[in-house]
Amino acid sequence: MKPVMIITGAGRGIGAATAIMAAQKGYAVAVNYRSDKASADKVVAEIEADGGRAIAIQADVVDEAAIVAMFETVDRELGRVDVLVNNAGIVDQISRVDEMSFERIDRMMKINVVGPFICAREAIKRMSTRHGGNGGAIVNVGYAASHLGGSGEYVDYAASKGAIDTMTEGLSKEVAGEGIRVNTIRPGVIRTTIHASGGNPDKPDIAGSVIPMGRIGEPEEIANGILWLAEAGFTTGALIDIDGGV
Repeated sequence: MKPVMIITGAGRGIGAATAIMAAQKGYAVAVNYRSDKASADKVVAEIEADGGRAIAIQADVVDEAAIVAMFETVDRELGRVDVLVNNAGIVDQISRVDEMSFERIDRMMKINVVGPFICAREAIKRMSTRHGGNGGAIVNVGYAASHLGGSGEYVDYAASKGAIDTMTEGLSKEVAGEGIRVNTIRPGVIRTTIHASGGNPDKPDIAGSVIPMGRIGEPEEIANGILWLAEAGFTTGALIDIDGGV
């Protein structure tokens, strides 16, 4: 039976690259999406055309009931989850903190922090030996902004990713004795649509000129790191930077 991986926000970018790579490595993959069904279906179709197993599941990570239903669907259709990749997240328009609305900050924290916590909760209930599980791995997708701060652009986004760093440190220790490893990948600027969706489409090109390696990253480079952490049996609590040297 194939090991099972759930990837949130897997219709595009890093999530899609990870889903395709995971299927190639033998995982049955749950491709989560919020609203772009066509993109998620395209990822599933690519996996299936290559002989893999995948399903697309709609669930908004700000909705607790939807998250629970997603895990229950995976239980029925693929089996008990072995790896959770907390990838879904948002960035917003460039803004100083003194110009940010309550609604913006609230939305940022709900999607980027609360959602991953609830997904982790549901995964632990299935993975933990305390709950009759066989162990597993949680890989969080953070961002280099958590240690850079996002000054003048998106301190709220950086803070949300800083919370993920702290979650990783604490949760990894909490569940280490229950067979679960918890780690975080911290990408730098990657060639995805997230910056365009946040109103800053030129950021990748600008960033490439100041990154020490002289270029931005590709989604597949982050997916490689995620898959390594999914299978790195003696690694937990790690924050691994894949950012070109920033």
